Amino acid sequence: MLAGQGERLLAEAERDLADFAALIDAWGPLVRAAEDTPAGGVGAPASSARTVAVRYAGGVARRGPLTLGQANMIRCMLRDDPAYINIHAVWPVPEGVATRAVIDAFRTLVVRHEALRTTFPHGPDAAPREQVVAAEGRFAVTVVDHAEPPPDAERYADAERYAEAVADRDRVRRFGLAEEFPLRISVLTRRGTPTFVALAASHAATDAGALAVLHEEWRTLLTGTELPPLEAVTPLELAAEEASPAGVRKSDASLGYWERILRTGPQAMFAEPHAVPPEGRQPQLTLRSRRGARALARAATRTGNAPSTVLLTAWCALLAHRAGQSACVIALPTSNRFTRRLTRAVTTVSQDALLHLDVRVPSFDALLRTAFGGVLDAYRHSRFDALRLWEMVERVTDERGSHFARDAVFNDVSALAPAARDAAPPPEPGTGPESGPEPGPELELCWGPGQELPTRALAFAYATTPLLHLSLWADPALFPRAEAEGFLTGVVRLLEAVAAEDVPLSALGAVTGVRSAERGPRWRRVDGCWVSPPAVADALGRALDGRPVHVTVDEAPDGGAGPRLTAYVAAGGDPLTPERAHAGLRDVLPGRPGLLAPHRYVIVQGPPPDGGPGSAWTGRPVLAEGDGRKKRQVRHDGR
Repeated sequence: MLAGQGERLLAEAERDLADFAALIDAWGPLVRAAEDTPAGGVGAPASSARTVAVRYAGGVARRGPLTLGQANMIRCMLRDDPAYINIHAVWPVPEGVATRAVIDAFRTLVVRHEALRTTFPHGPDAAPREQVVAAEGRFAVTVVDHAEPPPDAERYADAERYAEAVADRDRVRRFGLAEEFPLRISVLTRRGTPTFVALAASHAATDAGALAVLHEEWRTLLTGTELPPLEAVTPLELAAEEASPAGVRKSDASLGYWERILRTGPQAMFAEPHAVPPEGRQPQLTLRSRRGARALARAATRTGNAPSTVLLTAWCALLAHRAGQSACVIALPTSNRFTRRLTRAVTTVSQDALLHLDVRVPSFDALLRTAFGGVLDAYRHSRFDALRLWEMVERVTDERGSHFARDAVFNDVSALAPAARDAAPPPEPGTGPESGPEPGPELELCWGPGQELPTRALAFAYATTPLLHLSLWADPALFPRAEAEGFLTGVVRLLEAVAAEDVPLSALGAVTGVRSAERGPRWRRVDGCWVSPPAVADALGRALDGRPVHVTVDEAPDGGAGPRLTAYVAAGGDPLTPERAHAGLRDVLPGRPGLLAPHRYVIVQGPPPDGGPGSAWTGRPVLAEGDGRKKRQVRHDGR
C-alpha cells in the first residue's frame, strides 16, 4: 500500500524538520503555559492521570558501535542543556480511535524499530562507546483525561498548544542514556476520547526526520493497515556502513572540507567592537511580507534559480555586508536523508552543513552563480565523525590561533510552510490569511519572546509564498531593535532590487539601508579575520597574570602571506615560554571573536622603561621566541 509513495514520504519527513522551527515561534508562550498549567490539564476543573506499563517482545537483541549521528548527539546530550538538545512533537489523534489503539500502535513501532529499543551503557565519567538493542522490555505511557468536552473549532488551537506545552515540559528533563526508554509519551484525552499525543524524544535515538517516519507509520497503524517490511537501514547497519572503507573516506572528505574553511575563512562573522560574550536572551523578530514574496518570485524567474537559492544568496550577501566580511561562513542545518534507505531510517542523522560563500564578486547575479554549487558542496560534506570534527577544531584553534564561532545559522524550511503554519501559534486577529483577498500584510515586523542561544544570528525561513515569512534571533548587542528591523526590511528591499535587475554588491548599503559594522583604525584584517591587536594584548596580559604585553601587526615581506601578529611579552619573575603564552591565550579565545593568537611570541627581559612607545619593545633583550604551537623555539641565552 505504501510502495511507490517515496516522494510523498520524503516530503513528509522533510516537513517534520519544521517541528523545531515552527514550535520555536511559540516557545515562550508554551514554556509559560507549561509552567502555569496544573499537571492535570489545561486549566480544566477536573482531570485524572494514570501510567500504563506497556510490555513488548519479539525483537532481536544486538549490540555494536555507535553511528556518527548517535556519537554526535550523545556528546551534545552529555554537555548541553537538555531543553535545547531533546526534541518534541504533538500528534493529533484521528477521530474514532481508542486509547488502547494509540498505545498498541506505539508497541508495534517499538518492536519494529531498533532505535526505540536501544540504550547506551556507560560509566559515570565516560561517554558511551556502543549501543545495546533489547529484544523485549517495557515502556510507560501517561494517559491524562480531562472532564471538559473536546474543544470546538474555535478552541482547537488552545488545546493543541496545551499539548505542545506538555511535550515541551517533558523535553526539558535529561534522558538517561544507559537505561531510559527514548520516548516520553503522554496521551491526552477528554472524557476518555484521545485527542493528542504529546511526545518528547531523545535525540540519541531520533531526529525530526525519524519522528516524521514514526508519525506516518503510527497513523497507518491506527487505520488497521499492516506496515510493509522494513527496508530502511537500522542504526547498527548504518554504523557498519560508516565504518567501512567507503564510509570512512566520506567522513574524511567532509572533515577535510570543514578544515579548509576553518583554516582560511573568517573565524567569526561578527568580529567587531560590540561582540562581547552573549548575556541573556536574544529576542525573536518575525517578518511577514507579501512584498517580499512577490519580489522573491520575480527574482527567481529573472535569474532562473529556485526561490530558496535566491533567498539564501540574498541573506548571505546582506549578512556579509552588515558584518564587513569578504565571505559569509554560515551553518545550514540539514536532515542528511538523501537516499532511500536513509529517508525512512529511524535514528539520528541530522548534522550541520557549512557554507563558505566568497562575496568578492561584482554583483548579485555573479554571487548567485557560485551559491548553488557552494550549497550543494556544503550538503555533500554534512556527514562526518563529530568527535573527530571537534578534535580538528581544537587542533585548528591551536595551530591557527582562532576559535570557530558558529555565530551565524540559517535554516530554510520554506518548503515546509504548511506544517509550520499548523504548529505555529495563531495570528493576531486581523493579521491572518483570512483577513483580505491576498493573504497577509505587505510588510509586517513583530517582536516575540527571547531565547538563550549559542549564536549571534539565527534565522529561520518558514515560507516564501504567499508570504515571505522569516524569523531572526539576533544578539541585541550587535543588532539593537532598530537595526534588526532594518536588516529584515533590507532583505525585502534587496529582493525587490534584484527582481528588476542585477545589483552591484558595492551598492548594498544604498539599496537596503543596512550599514556595515564600524570597527575603527585599531582593527585589522589578519589571516582572513577581523582582529583588534590591542584587545589581543590585553587578553594575553590577563591570561599571563598581568604581564605587560605589546602586539604589533607586521606586514609580510615581498607581499607574502599577509599581515601577521607578533606579541612582545615581558618575562616577569618566573620562566615564560612561547608555548605557555600561546596556551594561556588559547584558553580565552571562545566568546571573544576579536581575538586571534599571535603568529610569533617574543619573550623579552622586561617592558620598555617609563612605558616607552610601542617601537621600544623591539629593542628589549630577547629571552626566547617562537610560534608557541610546537616544541620549537629559539633561545637567546647561549643554550
